[in-house]
Parts: sequence; structure tokens; C-alpha cells
Amino acid sequence: MHIRLTIIAIVPVIIGLLAIYLTDRIDKEPAKLLFLTYILGALVVVPTIVVEELLVRVNIFSGVYGALFSAFIVAGLTEEYFKRLVVLKVPYRTRYFNEKLDGIIYGVFAALGFATVENIMYVAFRYTNNPFIGLYRGIFSVPAHGIFGITMGYYLSLSKFNTDKEGKRKNKRLSLIMPMILHGIFDFILMANIGGLSLFFVPYVLFLWWLNERKLEAFMLESKTSVLKNKRKDL
Repeated sequence: MHIRLTIIAIVPVIIGLLAIYLTDRIDKEPAKLLFLTYILGALVVVPTIVVEELLVRVNIFSGVYGALFSAFIVAGLTEEYFKRLVVLKVPYRTRYFNEKLDGIIYGVFAALGFATVENIMYVAFRYTNNPFIGLYRGIFSVPAHGIFGITMGYYLSLSKFNTDKEGKRKNKRLSLIMPMILHGIFDFILMANIGGLSLFFVPYVLFLWWLNERKLEAFMLESKTSVLKNKRKDL
């Protein structure tokens, strides 16, 4: 049973990894570095759980305020902080992080590493009596982690390649703040237990896709344009 559920939990992650990997058609990142980023993203689940457990214990709020704290601080801030830390400490410092698209690629690999472990925990162990949990998380939760990874990587790239010191600091802050906000809203809609709020969940997910697809397309176009310019210089 656990093997079948584990496979169900992993499949959407594999699809997401392949999708983002194939978008980097021109200057592909080293497989070893991508794998390391993915593994570290999975491993930071451990400190994330520890911090989340501590934050849950100090949550003095109830009702809507409790849901806000859980969504934005316990889940949003903690999870996005550790996923971002992986990118900052490893690929961000290497020579392979040499174009803006790379931030998104590494951001998604770290995020989906985290999502792999989280999804296995939910699907194969915590909610084994719910036959729809794998489908629900495969459609919404796993892609959401990838989307938050795009947002994080987008701002990390803007920070890395910004020549202005204030711009670097601003975008580095946004690389944590923006995915935390998007993540927090996602979780709050599900946690708040407010009548009618759940109606906004699917539209919000579609908005996230639209917003981050634009970010991805912008950096893909920039990557392609840069390569074409370099080829013309060589002629």
C-alpha cells in the first residue's frame, strides 16, 4: 500500500521537474548541481518541521487570526525561508548561476525537493484513508510549491544580476517576502474556514499560474536573446 501511495506522491514531482528542466533549452545547468539542489531541498524538511512545531506551540491566536499565523508564519515564512536558503547557499554562489533563468530553475528544484518529502508524508502516511488526497495534492499543492519556487528564483536572479547595491538588497528581501505572501494566501484560503472563501481557491491558483508563467517566459526570452547576441558577436 505504502509503495503505491509513494509512487502516487512522487509522480507529480517528476512531472514538475521535467517540465522546468526542459524549459532551459539553451544553457542547461549541470545535472549534479541540480540533483544536489533537489536533495538539499528535500533535506530541509527536517529543520522546517522543527521550527514549525515550535511556532505552532507559541501560536496564541484562534479563529481567523490563528489561521493567518499558521498560513503566513508557520507554513509560508518557514518553508520558503529554508527552500530559499538552499538556493542561496549552493547554486547561487557557483559560476553556473550565470543568467536570470537559472534562478527559476534552481528555485523550482529546491522547492520540488521539499514537495517530494512533504507529499510522501501526506499521501503515503498521514492521510492514507483519503483516496483523493494524492489527486488533490498532485493538482494543487505540488505545483504550488513549484510556483513559489519560480517566484523565489525570479527575485534571487534580479538580486544577483542587479548592479545597484540597494536593488540587490531589495530583490533579495523580495525573494523571501513574495513567495511567503503567495504561499500564505494559498494556505489561508484552505485554513480559514470562512464561508465562501473557498470559492476563490481555484481562481487564485489560476492567477498564480498566470503570474509566474509571465516571469518564466520573460527570463526564457532573455536567455534566448542573450545566446543569439553572443553568436552574432562570434561571427
